[in-house]
Amino acid sequence: MAEAPEVRRGRVRARRAAIMAVPAAAVAATLAVLTAEGALGVQFAISGMPFTVTATELNGTGFEQFGGLDNMAPGSPNEGDTGGQVLVITSAIKKATLTKLCQSVDLGGTNLLLTAGSGAQKVQASDLTTDSTELSGNAAFDNIEIGNDASTLTKAGVQGPKGVFSQQADTVHIANLRQTNYATTAGVFKLPGLKLRFSDTGC
Repeated sequence: MAEAPEVRRGRVRARRAAIMAVPAAAVAATLAVLTAEGALGVQFAISGMPFTVTATELNGTGFEQFGGLDNMAPGSPNEGDTGGQVLVITSAIKKATLTKLCQSVDLGGTNLLLTAGSGAQKVQASDLTTDSTELSGNAAFDNIEIGNDASTLTKAGVQGPKGVFSQQADTVHIANLRQTNYATTAGVFKLPGLKLRFSDTGC
């Protein structure tokens, strides 16, 4: 078990280099400039351990997405050569439902696995935000606006820093969602059929 922290740090370094947003990859150049200027804010100190989230389907009303910078607690053993910072894409959804939600954290030798929404009832969330370094799936948006200043966003009730590239839409649908996240917040999070356990495999 003594080798586990090195494994986690290696994965943090690898994933930090990949910043993917759906559908706006152009945000990366803006983020690089803003990071150098220290212009992006944080919500809370993250652990620095990434976690995987999957769902067969996500449907949301009020969608926003913009760049951000998350910070670990000072002296975190997971910071590696990152300086304790992770460049992320923040996605905000006013109201969301998810089908067959799975969340897993690699603890080094085992995974902490959470599942919910596999039955008739779906996972429900309000004021949901996720900070991700990778996001994939088949996405569709209604009335999307790309290139907004993040400080002017209105669809999900969240504003980002001024001068940051962003996008927003009335609705979002993502099939076969997969994310690598460092933080998630929600005003309300309902998890029908919740199961939390250790597992040899993750999501």
